[in-house]
Amino acid sequence: MFHYTVETNKSIDEAISSLEESLSAEKFGVLWSFNVKDKLQEKGLDFQQDYRILEVCNPHEAERVLSQNNLVGYFLPCKIVVYDDHGTTKIGMPKPSELISMVEDEGLKELAVDIEKRLIGCIDKSI
Repeated sequence: MFHYTVETNKSIDEAISSLEESLSAEKFGVLWSFNVKDKLQEKGLDFQQDYRILEVCNPHEAERVLSQNNLVGYFLPCKIVVYDDHGTTKIGMPKPSELISMVEDEGLKELAVDIEKRLIGCIDKSI
């Protein structure tokens, strides 16, 4: 599967707050938090699903992968989504190892797997 997704009993705001703490411990910062529902409603659309997209980055890791291959920038920053799915809060992300495979650079695979494990750990701690 191209993604990692889990369920939590927390509200979306609680899940995001917990996620931000665990990301910070791994030196990942939230660069941007995009509230899809609010933005689409602002544009006059009747979108009711609470759906947030967090763009997260560890600057040292970004520098490492970009130094090896500029195409990796197409996948940066990493995205983590937190959303309501019929009353259940879900947290998920596309797997960096799956994304990096499209670049066809085996040297980057290990880095992507390491980042993926750390991000999954952050997600798991926040549930």
